[in-house]
Amino acid sequence: MTTLSKARDSFVLFPLGKKRFALLAEGVSELARQRLHGEDEQQTFPHTTRMLTGVIVRRNQIIPIADIAPALIGPEIPERKFYLIVNLTARGKISRAAVPVTGECELAEAERLPANGKLPPYVSGLLSVNDELVEVLDLERLMSAEVRA
Repeated sequence: MTTLSKARDSFVLFPLGKKRFALLAEGVSELARQRLHGEDEQQTFPHTTRMLTGVIVRRNQIIPIADIAPALIGPEIPERKFYLIVNLTARGKISRAAVPVTGECELAEAERLPANGKLPPYVSGLLSVNDELVEVLDLERLMSAEVRA
């Protein structure tokens, strides 16, 4: 008799203030420390949105900064120390975005639990990690919801 094992995926867990969130690891390319001056210094411009707050130059590539923290935990957020560089797919094209996070990230293997009907549409599931429920985010949905808001 064969036993069926449930599929486990790899996730990057990251902090925003006192709360942690997760992204599928396959969509994350790197974690970069913010620098005050130099290659990763944030550049702002006058035509930003609530979520797209500027750009950084990383590896000679301009990457938009997608600040998701206000949408997820509110306006009072501690200093962001790192950028999580993520891959996004829009209209069949792959692009990158830098998501500011407040601390170091963790790689975890876990089984994704389904999201219930009471969670926002950008939460694609839940992880149980050390007795903590962590929301798995769908960044494309979150960013498109913010554009419509």
